[in-house]
Amino acid sequence: MKSLLSILTLFLFANIAFAQSGTITGTITDNNQAPLIGVNISLTNTNKGAQSNENGTFEISSIEPGDYILSISYIGFKTREVAVSVSNNQNTTLETIVLYEGNEILSEVVIDGERRNKFSRKKTAYVSKLPLTDIENTQVYSTITTELLKTQVVTNFDDALKNATGVENLWSSTGRGGDGAGYYGLRGFSVQPQLVNGLPGLTNGTINPANIERIEVLKGPSATLFGNAVSSYGGLINVVTKKPYVGTGGELSFTSGSYGLNQIVGDFNTALSKEDNLYFRLNTAYSTEQSFQDAGFRKSFFVAPSLSYKVNNKLSFSFYGEITQAEQTNPTFLFLNRSAPTASSNLDELGYNNKLSFTSNDLTLLNPTQNYRVEMDYKLSNTWQSQTLLSKSSTSTSGYYSYLFDFGILEGDTYSRFISKQNANTQTTDIQQNFIGDFKVASLRNRVVIGLDYFNATETSNNTGYAFYGNVTPDGGSNGDNPFTAAVETDAYALSTSAVDAALASQGVGNLKSKYQIYSMYASDVLNITDNLSAMVGLRLDHFDNEGDLTTTADDYDQTTVSPKFGIVYQPIKDKLSVFGNYQNGFTNVAPQLVGDPDAGPQTLQSFDPEEANQLEFGIKTNLFNNRLNATISYYDIKVKDRVITDPSSLFNKIQGGEVVSKGFEIEINANPVKGLNIRAGYSNNDSETTESDNTEILNRRPLEAGPEELYNLWANYEFQEGSLEGFGLGFGVNGASDRFAINYASTGEFILPSYTIANAAVFYQADKYRIGLKLNNAFNKEYYKGWTTINPQTPRALLANMSYQF
Repeated sequence: MKSLLSILTLFLFANIAFAQSGTITGTITDNNQAPLIGVNISLTNTNKGAQSNENGTFEISSIEPGDYILSISYIGFKTREVAVSVSNNQNTTLETIVLYEGNEILSEVVIDGERRNKFSRKKTAYVSKLPLTDIENTQVYSTITTELLKTQVVTNFDDALKNATGVENLWSSTGRGGDGAGYYGLRGFSVQPQLVNGLPGLTNGTINPANIERIEVLKGPSATLFGNAVSSYGGLINVVTKKPYVGTGGELSFTSGSYGLNQIVGDFNTALSKEDNLYFRLNTAYSTEQSFQDAGFRKSFFVAPSLSYKVNNKLSFSFYGEITQAEQTNPTFLFLNRSAPTASSNLDELGYNNKLSFTSNDLTLLNPTQNYRVEMDYKLSNTWQSQTLLSKSSTSTSGYYSYLFDFGILEGDTYSRFISKQNANTQTTDIQQNFIGDFKVASLRNRVVIGLDYFNATETSNNTGYAFYGNVTPDGGSNGDNPFTAAVETDAYALSTSAVDAALASQGVGNLKSKYQIYSMYASDVLNITDNLSAMVGLRLDHFDNEGDLTTTADDYDQTTVSPKFGIVYQPIKDKLSVFGNYQNGFTNVAPQLVGDPDAGPQTLQSFDPEEANQLEFGIKTNLFNNRLNATISYYDIKVKDRVITDPSSLFNKIQGGEVVSKGFEIEINANPVKGLNIRAGYSNNDSETTESDNTEILNRRPLEAGPEELYNLWANYEFQEGSLEGFGLGFGVNGASDRFAINYASTGEFILPSYTIANAAVFYQADKYRIGLKLNNAFNKEYYKGWTTINPQTPRALLANMSYQF
């Protein structure tokens, strides 16, 4: 690394020493070829720039030869970045640069044109709530671009996240009320996707990728800027949706594949009023898919309207909505016993027939979801901008949820089946007011965000209790033995709605409504100490107000927490190589709980301090060879203290004081070594352990939510650029993981799910207006499993065919 750094540094100084000067000229228009006046054009990380004149043209002179990034920004339009090379004493004339209207948070940057590294998106405003490039950001994050999703013919959210370094699916979406979205392991901790366009956006089902512009996976505790309601100690997942742009166009796409997959997607954009700068975009999709097992299916329909309205050069509005209707059978995991040994310790001993679903297509869940977001941006001055945001989410569950559980009291590996009728709803409201500044104090550049945040969540549950509904064995055996009585039922446990309703008739129906709200203030400043050295400092004051069950005040409580964040970046080679370090904080509010043995007397209400996570991280980021090689290498150490755990001396008590340490390193590479070839690769190694705990069940053991120690992913895509094969392309990749514990307690012993490596391949043809592609998932038909106290079989080999037309 030292020798490489020396060579690059000498090369850079040699270029500077022999430099002459050059000029850049060009023209800026909107999508209707109308010239834009007063557009700001600047060479990033220099003091050179210009504004376009009445003809939309500009000129920047006296530029030293070299490679630059030209930043073009204009209120109400998406900022563009263009790579440009300047030669000795020559004028570089650019082709007409088109700006597209569309509002994203904090003037979000969209890089158009000839973007060589299509799997890399190195600038975003969501991660830091400021428009920073990745190389100057102290936080590590993975971005999954829409180009990557298209090349892989991705039709579900789980497959999309396989491209994020260090992320593993712990269990798929169950659809159940409250927490029915999928769970993912990230840096040793579980996380759910709960952020849309930087604001809370919930779901009890799966997220349809048809409306995804990109996915951003932020690494490490991120409560300072986002709070604890949507983040975990390992990080958070932000889904960025498609937005309106100036012009008329769209796309129709159809995908069909194995196991009854059919998906049709529509994308349409148009001007409602060119004179009023009002643009509209509509994304919609309908999909159906069956299971590879003997029963199971999912079908969904969503519609996502969005509006962009530019009132004038200072004021603009945007609106986004997504309405989803989904129906599915919940995947029937095998839940392992968490307090008693199982008869088997691995899959070979279990004898599991993974083609059995142990459910019926009659037992379904409905998961309607709605997410809305309104944004107002106002330019207060040349250095300050106001941003007002409102988001609302509603997600519901109704229908039948079932699961299989090994009580450990029946002979062999026998699982008892339980079913509940779900009727639950969660609604959230989030209001944010941000003030974003970019100014200098004593020649030092400051990029600042100051924000106020109000978050409210209301949960309603009218679920029934869980009714016992027969026993099964993993190989498909079934009987009517009730594990709680010696009686043997003679009637078969038919999986029909009428039979299930009869079993549920004896179960009570819950009537719970709970509410909590969070009031927050936060601020963050990125200070450029020199051109090559910058520091970041952030702070959040968070007040948690929990009303709990609205029918009583016994569970009411409030907590106030302070969450700091620090970081530093040094760029030995400006805009090409950076060395960074950060300290990040996260926390979780813990509600008071009743403790004490209820048989020995009345229980008492015990209060707890918030759990707290602290991360130290350092690493390097690169942006070499004119954006052809983007790499991030980092090492992190996360320590979580004051964890609330079950008292080992009494199951009815909770105690505080547990500590978990999670540390590891990650490597992510996005490369474009030659024109037409794009490569994405990642590797992560995580070491997690419960280092302090009065509960000997988990002490000195790897937490189950940590998932596998090792994860790796690779996808390489090549498109022929010329000749008779121009437009044809090939893709190949692998995803893999080391083995992991499904169960790992002192009393239960270990149940280990084996390691796996899955190969995928694609072939496609890309023309000006259409694309045809084939994708083969799990090419070698590998049988593999995931789980988190569960055993969750994964899909065998599947072939997908996609056809799309752009207009």
